[in-house]
Amino acid sequence: MKKKILFSIVTLLATVPAFAEGAAASGDGDGMRYMAAAIAIAVAALGGALGQGRIGAAAVEGIARNPQSQKSMFVSMILGLVLIESLVIYALVVALKIAG
Repeated sequence: MKKKILFSIVTLLATVPAFAEGAAASGDGDGMRYMAAAIAIAVAALGGALGQGRIGAAAVEGIARNPQSQKSMFVSMILGLVLIESLVIYALVVALKIAG
């Protein structure tokens, strides 16, 4: 699994100069900016999704082990999800600022 992810990242990063060169050849010098914005939001969304999945799995496992602590775990889980989502939204704002 890790080899597939690493291969995907290397392939994506290896194609960045090709996309930027195509944009430069057409007279538009913004190719690298758009690629940077796309990579920024992709990495943020991937990290956010993985973090939210882990939080959800840990909360469900904790509630299954101790059902009486559901209310306190639920509040902590929601707080964690909100913080992760705010970071992803912040990355979206940065990506939109980069793209101009």
